[in-house]
Amino acid sequence: MSDLSERQKLILTLVIHEYARTAVPVGSKNLVEDYRLDISSATVRSEMSALTEMGYLRQPHTSAGREPTEEAYRYFVRNLLHQTELPDSTRSMISHQFYQSRRDVEQWMRLAASILAKHTRAASLVTAPHPEQVLLKHVELISTRGRQVLMILVMLGGEIHQRVITLDEPVSQEQLSESSRRLTHTIQGKDIASVKAVQSQYSGLDQDILRFVIKEMESIDSLTSGEVYLDGLTNMLEEPGFNNSLEARRAIRMLEEKSQIQELLQQALAADTVGGVQVLIGGEGSWDELRQCAIVLSRYGMPGLVTGMLGVVGPMRLQYGRTISTVRFLSGLLSDLVAETIME
Repeated sequence: MSDLSERQKLILTLVIHEYARTAVPVGSKNLVEDYRLDISSATVRSEMSALTEMGYLRQPHTSAGREPTEEAYRYFVRNLLHQTELPDSTRSMISHQFYQSRRDVEQWMRLAASILAKHTRAASLVTAPHPEQVLLKHVELISTRGRQVLMILVMLGGEIHQRVITLDEPVSQEQLSESSRRLTHTIQGKDIASVKAVQSQYSGLDQDILRFVIKEMESIDSLTSGEVYLDGLTNMLEEPGFNNSLEARRAIRMLEEKSQIQELLQQALAADTVGGVQVLIGGEGSWDELRQCAIVLSRYGMPGLVTGMLGVVGPMRLQYGRTISTVRFLSGLLSDLVAETIME
């Protein structure tokens, strides 16, 4: 597409801001009056016609104003959007909410999803920190009933997996606690291959538990990401021009389908670094369910050890500045929390 003049860049930016605010096609007269431009309405109308021919604006009806196209949003995010930060008061408030909560990864995930949805007024998604290499931090065994035992594996980075296992014979809680203490001391920080290598050193109860531990670690290793946490889905249905639309319902159905959202996240952030922010407009030709949506994503965690993902999904007329700064700040905050958990 053609490069834009400074005046066209200004007009395109104002159309995007105004359309994000009202969800109504924008007219030249509105721009001149609302933003006190020192050019005539006719000049603005001429520039908007040129932007329409370039593919950055469209006119839904002959008598209506213009609205941005997918290419307009891509150009805006890539060239016209200045990096902004959340106000200090907002950052302090969000940080306080995390640090006053229990040191519980699941609670952090739910809180992050809730804050994202609230501050961006869009749908949010957060995946739990998932080890890039499955490393065990702690094993806990709790007697439940008869031969059944609740096995809790805490992975490096804080991800927790629970499994009810059945032993050959009933075992007391004292024996289970002793076994978990011995095993944790030996296999803490080890990967699957290293755990398998020490299996022959144990016998009886310890060997039985190790067999279940290895099986669970292999299951964890097969996962592409941690648990997905969603919030704010109703925000999409309340958006003007998007409420109760077929596009909104299709997008929500996709978000609620775990396998699809994990595939989206893996493809979108395959080569993305921790802390970076990626913006996808209109499904980028890969996800038809999201063709009317914009997605802002980021990866958090410790590269090479454990990472998760977080992001926001909404209509294309997102408030990009506020959304990107919120996603970026939360990504950094979660990275710090994960690092602290690993260093404990």
